[in-house]
Amino acid sequence: MPEFAAVLAAAHPHAVALADPNRDMIWAEVGEVLNRCADRLLSFDFGPKRRLSVFAENASETALAHLGGLLAGCSTVPVNFHLTADEAAYIVQDSESQIIFCDLSTVDRALHAARAAGIDEVVMWGGQAPTGTTPFETWLAAGDDRHPPLDTKPLPNLLYTSGTTGLPKGTELPPTMFAGGGDMSTHLDALAENRLAPLGTHLVVGPMYHTGPLSGMRLLVAGTPSVIRGRFDAEDTLAAIERYKTGSTVMVPTHFVRLLALPNDVRAKYDVSSMQLIAHTGAKCPIEVKRQMIDWFGPVFRDSYGASEVGTTCSITSQEWLEHPGSVGLAQEPFTALVLDDDGHEVPPNTEGRLFFRDATGRGIIYPNDPAKTAEAHIAPGVFTLGEIGYVDTDGYVYLTDRFSDMVVSGGTNIYPAEAELVLIEHPAIADVACIGVPHPDMGEALKALVIPVDAGNPPTEADVIAFCRERLTAYKCPRSVDIVETVGRNTMGKINKRTLRAPYWST
Repeated sequence: MPEFAAVLAAAHPHAVALADPNRDMIWAEVGEVLNRCADRLLSFDFGPKRRLSVFAENASETALAHLGGLLAGCSTVPVNFHLTADEAAYIVQDSESQIIFCDLSTVDRALHAARAAGIDEVVMWGGQAPTGTTPFETWLAAGDDRHPPLDTKPLPNLLYTSGTTGLPKGTELPPTMFAGGGDMSTHLDALAENRLAPLGTHLVVGPMYHTGPLSGMRLLVAGTPSVIRGRFDAEDTLAAIERYKTGSTVMVPTHFVRLLALPNDVRAKYDVSSMQLIAHTGAKCPIEVKRQMIDWFGPVFRDSYGASEVGTTCSITSQEWLEHPGSVGLAQEPFTALVLDDDGHEVPPNTEGRLFFRDATGRGIIYPNDPAKTAEAHIAPGVFTLGEIGYVDTDGYVYLTDRFSDMVVSGGTNIYPAEAELVLIEHPAIADVACIGVPHPDMGEALKALVIPVDAGNPPTEADVIAFCRERLTAYKCPRSVDIVETVGRNTMGKINKRTLRAPYWST
């Protein structure tokens, strides 16, 4: 078994190392699976990019596939398990993955993606493996239970973000979030330096195709036990905290809202005092929600604002937040926050403008397969924006007030309206359409379609528009509501001011 697992198995032979709703695994079991997984992958001819896709819901096997890939010097590609077959196929092909790991819920779509990409190796868990797939246990059994070599070079994940033109963009896990190192030994030592590693068992509640949960899950190979939950259930999360005495987790504001919605007697049933750090990411949190969470769990929150492409650009502790409520924090090295006016000039403190960041390393945002998109993300070398409008106060704390990009953040997931718009404009009863983010009590934001009908006297119904989109696109990318309108405000160049369209919905 990997050396870290062997040491821990000897010291704590009965301790839970990895748990999901179906089983608890001790360190010896985890070590054997990782050994066999890494051995199989080390013997596979990947080509120079050494990429494999993991297309499955949260489970122990999902984590072990990613981590076995890491130990074998592979770049693993997390594929959103909500995606349609064609959407998944695009990511598998674009990433040049050579193996797909999947589960019962995704196997049909995985096989479609494998055929499209010319992949022969599809490994599945969670049920009866259909023709064209190999059961995970069978696949592992062919591997050797020996320590993977420590001189293997670690490779970062390739993550896919929604694209403004309808196609997702691949971006490698940035240096601010990848432990790096010239070999696996150095990499594992660096992982152990992660601020979450010494806090005890880590709880994974978000889907592992998101950067935060994916990063938290990697702590297992630093010797930190992991508890993985499936689709979010508020009471089950509290029960897991109490049962496993978890010390850290990563959450988004939607998790907070759902936890706070539990009846007081349910919340009081569970002991959450083991939690030492809750990393909040994904979206700006409403002030009152954050106050209630601090009152309940204590000042254990650390907010991170950033993106998959660059990692954390700003961070703030609970104590700082209470002094600067609503802030997303101070810019973190190697980043510096800049607020610019429409002419590109820096504005004084407490003045609203477009929020940019300067990366002292000069890297900024990189899309490996799209140099044009990489260039578009910058206004100068290493100076980029995440699409927000905001200001910086006299103490250097950053506040977000609006968004000048079209992106919608719903439940911590980024949605680009262009994807739904490209689908809906094909509807025979729609003459024009614009999709925007509007307030949602649970998800923070939700996508709304503003539709100009071909026949104003006989417009399509909301149900029809949503169903049309969902037949062609993953459900979370589709509008949750539809308004019939006379205009979407296109100018003579055909452009739409989404900020103007959003304003009436947010003003209340």
